[in-house]
Amino acid sequence: MNHEQPIIVGLDIGTTKIAAIAGRKNEYGKLEILGFGRANSNGVKHGQVLNIDETIKAIKMALDNCYASNPNLEISEVYVGIAGHHIKSLQTRGDIVRQSTDDEITQREIDQLIDDQYKTYIPAGDQIIDVIPQEFTVDNFQNIPNPIGYGGVKVGANFHIITGDKNAIRNINRAVEKSGLGTKDLVLQPLASAAAVMGQEDLEAGVAIVDIGGGTTDLAVFYEGILKHTAVIPFGGENISNDIKTGLGVLKTQAEQMKVQFGSALSNEARTNAFITIPGLRGMPAKEISVKNLANIIQARMSEIMDFVVYHLKQVGLDNKMLNGGIVLTGGGSQLKHLIQLTEYVTGLNARIGYPTEHLAAGHIEELAKPTYSTCIGLILKGYSDYEHNRKQFETEYKKIAVPDNLKKQEVVEETIATEEMLQEEKVRNRKGIKDFWGKFKDGIIDLFKEEEDHAL
Repeated sequence: MNHEQPIIVGLDIGTTKIAAIAGRKNEYGKLEILGFGRANSNGVKHGQVLNIDETIKAIKMALDNCYASNPNLEISEVYVGIAGHHIKSLQTRGDIVRQSTDDEITQREIDQLIDDQYKTYIPAGDQIIDVIPQEFTVDNFQNIPNPIGYGGVKVGANFHIITGDKNAIRNINRAVEKSGLGTKDLVLQPLASAAAVMGQEDLEAGVAIVDIGGGTTDLAVFYEGILKHTAVIPFGGENISNDIKTGLGVLKTQAEQMKVQFGSALSNEARTNAFITIPGLRGMPAKEISVKNLANIIQARMSEIMDFVVYHLKQVGLDNKMLNGGIVLTGGGSQLKHLIQLTEYVTGLNARIGYPTEHLAAGHIEELAKPTYSTCIGLILKGYSDYEHNRKQFETEYKKIAVPDNLKKQEVVEETIATEEMLQEEKVRNRKGIKDFWGKFKDGIIDLFKEEEDHAL
C-alpha cells in the first residue's frame, strides 16, 4: 500500500524562511517526512515575493538542503502557499438545474457547480485562487455538507472565493518555475496551516486559526464544519522585531535574538528588575535594556494583531463565545512566551498552540513538530486531498523511498555492559512480564463476563 502513494512536496515561501518538505502517507494515513530543507528568505516582504532573483536563490537553497537530507528524492512539482495583504475573499451563491433528475447527484455536477464560480466577476488585476463550497442545498433542503447521492431537481451552494493580485501570483509562479519546479497548485496559507493543526472535531466545534508568520498573520475561521472567513493581516514577527529595533535602538539581529530569548507578550509577567546587556558598537559603551520595556513593545504590537483578529471575527458574527474550539495559534510567532494569556485576554476566547503533529507519523525529528512548519506540512496534506479526490493528475508509478535516518528521532540508548547472568535474568523477567500482562488481560476478560452474568441475573 505504502509505495502506491505519491510523494507530495510543500514549498512555503515565507518572509523570514523558505521551507521545502517532502512527505508521503503511510498505511495508517499518517504523513512520513521523506525530505526537509529550509533557507533564509530575503526577497519576500509581508508575504509577497518582491525580489524574484533573491527568492529563486533561497528556493534553490531550501531544495538543495532537502536533497541533502535525502539524496533519493526527485522533486519536480510543488504545492505552494500564498499570503500577502492583497488576498481578499468574497461570498457567492451558485445553483444548477439538473439535466437528468432521475439519477442521483454525482461528483461531476458538483465540479460543474464549482467551475461555474470561476466566472464570477472580480475587479481587474485580481485573479481567483480558490473556490471553496460551504453548505449545499438540494431543492428545498438546506445545510447539506455533501450532496452526492441525493436526488433532486436543483442543486446549489454558497461559496467562499479567495482572490489575489495577478502580479503577486505571477511573481510566485515565476520564482518557482525559474527554480526548475512546476507549481501543482497555489494554496492560501491559513488553509494549509489549518489542515496541519486541526482535526475534524475542531472544525465542528468552531475554531479560528491564527498563523503568525514573519511578514503576515493569516486567519481562517471555521464554524459547524464550514470555512466561514479567511483574512491576511499585514503584520507578523518581523514587525515586532522592527519595533524592538526602533524602540530600543538596537540592531535588527539583536532585536530578533532578544525577542526569541527574553521576549514576553505580557509586560505584567516580565520581571521589573531584569536587564539584558548588549555590547556597544565599535567602542561605544554597552547598553542595558529592561526586560519590562522589551515586553511592553511586544505586547503593544501583539495586541494590535489580536485586535485585527477580533475585528474579523465580529465581521462574521462569531466574536462572542460562539467558537467552542477557541483560537489555535500557530506559525513561528506563536512561540512567544505568554502569548496564550494575551490572546485570551484580548479576544475573550480560549487559546492553545497548534502543532503540525496532528497528522504526522510518529518518530520524526523534533524540528518538524514546531509551529513554524504548519503551513508547509499543511501544503502536503492539501496535495493529498487533491490526490484522494482525483482533483489533479498524479503519476501512477512511484519509487519506494524510505524515511532517511537524519529525519528520524534518534533514541538515546544508555550503554551498559551486561554480564551473561544479567542477560539470563532479563530473559526470565521478560517472559514473566508477558505472562503477567496476559494474566491481567485474562482476568480482565473474566471480570467482564462476570459483570455480564450479573446483569443477566
